[in-house]
Amino acid sequence: MSTALRIEDLTVHYDHFTALDKVSLEIQQHTTLGLVGESGSGKSTLARVIAGLISPVQGQVLLGSQNLGKKRSREQHKKIQMIFQNPDSSFNPKHTIRQILAEALLFHQIVDRSHVDRRCKELLASVRMDESALGRYPHEFSGGQRQRIAIARALSVEPSILIADEPTSALDVSVQLSILELFNKLKSELNLTMLFISHDLGVIHAISDNVAVMRQGRLVEVNTKEQFFTRPSTAYSRELLSAVPKMPTSQLSGGFL
Repeated sequence: MSTALRIEDLTVHYDHFTALDKVSLEIQQHTTLGLVGESGSGKSTLARVIAGLISPVQGQVLLGSQNLGKKRSREQHKKIQMIFQNPDSSFNPKHTIRQILAEALLFHQIVDRSHVDRRCKELLASVRMDESALGRYPHEFSGGQRQRIAIARALSVEPSILIADEPTSALDVSVQLSILELFNKLKSELNLTMLFISHDLGVIHAISDNVAVMRQGRLVEVNTKEQFFTRPSTAYSRELLSAVPKMPTSQLSGGFL
């Protein structure tokens, strides 16, 4: 299996605080890497560096064999898309869903203007939403529906890497399940590679092929999902797992919550 994304020695400083300390990591093509760690461990900073939203003081991000550098082209930005915990902050509340999706399609020249409406309908269908949503505004939808719209917008530019930063943490359990099922469906259908960040180890177990653990800006473990949940290699990972109550196996696919 080839490497879809590789990061080497990423270092980020905020004033006198080191958010990332020489982090190196690989994500294999068409797999999902779950990223875990306590608040402030550097997970979101790492995601933002990979997405090109933050420039590191040291290190590099490689998409395949291509070094993305500090100034990415429009084509390079297309390839890595990010979905946030709260999609509202990235939606213009005065724009309809049609306008929100069309803006990305036209800016990145994905389709001709005459085909925008058809593509918007296809995108909504891909996230299991009816085309009637196109004429409505973000505030008219539930949290789970807005997250689906955010996923549709990310997919509109046809990325190869999808980064999801706590996308289910604000949702109730039943909605979480449907969103996780959607991510797994899209990964399979579109051959996506994903970085999925969550503090919820049940979610990580349901979505991930491999697991990476961060602590205080450093990567302390990378393992397969099975090895991480049954034979973690570090004391810190064992602490994370021991803090999670074991519950019936029916709530999340994979049997861990």
